[in-house]
Amino acid sequence: MIDTAFNFYSDSNGRDPDRYSPTLRSYHKILWSKSLQNERFLELRNDKRNAYLYHQSELGEFYFGSDAITHSYKNHVHKKWLTSQIPADVDELFDAGSTIGAYIIFPNNQVNRKPNINQARGTNHFIDDRFDLTLECIRLFYLEQKSPLHDVLLRYKDFFDLFGDFMGYVQFFLLDDMVEKNGMIEFHLPFSGFRTRPKFSDVDAYLSYKNRTLRFIQLRNNRIQNYINSL
Repeated sequence: MIDTAFNFYSDSNGRDPDRYSPTLRSYHKILWSKSLQNERFLELRNDKRNAYLYHQSELGEFYFGSDAITHSYKNHVHKKWLTSQIPADVDELFDAGSTIGAYIIFPNNQVNRKPNINQARGTNHFIDDRFDLTLECIRLFYLEQKSPLHDVLLRYKDFFDLFGDFMGYVQFFLLDDMVEKNGMIEFHLPFSGFRTRPKFSDVDAYLSYKNRTLRFIQLRNNRIQNYINSL
């Protein structure tokens, strides 16, 4: 049903897999059509016009889009000074990040014409499109604490309510390998709060980030495969 080694750029004609890979869309539908903690079933449809994936029931109405949750920064103009020094490492992370272990879905409808989650985390300078930092914002949101993404997450409270609590969200989306046993985030670079913008100080910092991100992708792909095998 799912090939965790499949590279979504191979069927998106080199375009953004989040929009153009039919295989990625199919995998999302298979993986995230499942029972919630309250035993109600979140069934995703791909036959709703102008919707990537869609759900409507007593749980609510939701429009979903795909989002890559790892980032090699290969095409990030402001990081070329760094990535141009280690192109093979950057390509390795880019390729690993093109498999299902590096993708998730978020609500993608705009509320009051404001950015959705995907848009906000990609443009917020305190997140820099890093999912470990995004997941920390989600953890704080469930604790009703502020973060750089608090306002945008609040616009989609009905979505996060589906999972009951933070660990419910983590376990539903098979993100366990980014969370430590004590429920704290396993960051891909040292983190001391959102007081400063995240950045790579040098090549060694990028390589540390790369290795931790690769490990997460590999572990999540294994977790996805085990989940599929259990169905």
